[in-house]
Amino acid sequence: MEAITLAQLLEAVKGRLLGGFDRLDTPILQVETDSRSIHSGTLFIPLVGDRFDGHAYINAALEGGAAGCLTAREQEDRLPGKFYVKVENTERALGDLAAWYKDRFSIPCIGVTGSVGKTTAKDMLAAVLGVKYKVLKTEGNRNNNIGLPLTLLELDSSCQVAVLEMGMDKFGEIDYLAGIVRPDMGVITNIGDAHIERLGSRENIFRAKCELLPHIKENGAVVLNGDDPMLVSLKERVSVAAVFCGQGEGCDYRAQVTGGDGVSHIHCRLTTPGMDREVKIPALGDHMIYPALIAAAVGERFGLTPDQIEEGISRFVPTRMRMNVLRRGSGITILDDTYNANPQSMRAAIRVLADSRGSFKTAVLGDMLELGPFAPALHTGVGEYLGTVGVDCLLAVGDLARHIAQGARDAGVRQVIHCPTREDAINVLPQMIRPDCTVLLKASRGMKMEALTARLLELTAEI
Repeated sequence: MEAITLAQLLEAVKGRLLGGFDRLDTPILQVETDSRSIHSGTLFIPLVGDRFDGHAYINAALEGGAAGCLTAREQEDRLPGKFYVKVENTERALGDLAAWYKDRFSIPCIGVTGSVGKTTAKDMLAAVLGVKYKVLKTEGNRNNNIGLPLTLLELDSSCQVAVLEMGMDKFGEIDYLAGIVRPDMGVITNIGDAHIERLGSRENIFRAKCELLPHIKENGAVVLNGDDPMLVSLKERVSVAAVFCGQGEGCDYRAQVTGGDGVSHIHCRLTTPGMDREVKIPALGDHMIYPALIAAAVGERFGLTPDQIEEGISRFVPTRMRMNVLRRGSGITILDDTYNANPQSMRAAIRVLADSRGSFKTAVLGDMLELGPFAPALHTGVGEYLGTVGVDCLLAVGDLARHIAQGARDAGVRQVIHCPTREDAINVLPQMIRPDCTVLLKASRGMKMEALTARLLELTAEI
């Protein structure tokens, strides 16, 4: 973050300065919402949630070196030498500050959303654009009302483009985030079943994702999945240029998988207005053509050459716990895809497992959350898919995962074990591994399946 003054903060958040503090030129060097991460010159923003209130930590933050804070309270007892800025809502003020701060920089922003693959698309975009530009991108899971503004507040004069992921689980969230960013380009990766419990139908998910579109700048563009029927329906219906990516003949940017080693990469043929060549994607799964196509489409619009686009794709590194390939002794491969899951991403990950070179293929799958009344059928469908593609063994973890187990048994998976809890599953894991096997681990974030990955790494440390 580049320094701003207290006077500029008051302008940005439309706040009211409490008490007699009058040094409006006081510098603000960074913004924090965690009182444990305070340095000199910090602005502390106390957030309020269902089970916490950051206002309780204002004194700790200020005593720790923060220059001042925002507050939604009057704060009668104020520490001397510190500023207190009163706002109606601290979370909303964080967004207002980020939007104001972003406008200080004339750099293009790309907003990325979608039900599946938005993090992978964001990482691929950053890798490709990073060949030519200094890129600020969303890190980790900072794709919400808190994380996205904090990411924007990391901008400085060295940044040349920002790639920003936008998540949501209800109506209005993408609208809010896109209103802060006002992107030059938008990306919608696909429409799936994630968060269908709250939104009620895939059509409503489509509507929520499309909240991005009105915020794209007038001369901007949107990149859409041309193999997704709902997104294809947007043809001729958006007010900015629309580019479609996929395998179909009607797509502007097309790709076909041509091979791969089943261990570390795939090859595909990319055909775009500016290039027609085979490229190597350093990741597994046919679904990886979509982030590569998205990156090619955005890259061409940003003036990258075919060689630069190919180089950027080769630099792609997935975010931790997003289909990380961990190779162990005796030919054992662990596919750590534990960050999150929904029915579409589950199938894509299972396809990667099925295409792997291991002689014995094991899926360790946990509950997919936020599916509401659709959950039993969607879990059963995942289990049936395991049998369709020839997975040898399933360890199902969690209450909902019992439906995965039943679907797998019905579909002929040879070995199926169901464990109600993660702790039960840890005790069963030794049965899941053998020389030349591949093990996939995947579930929703709330299942914390990375604990099973850690245990597998221990079990295979000396094999």
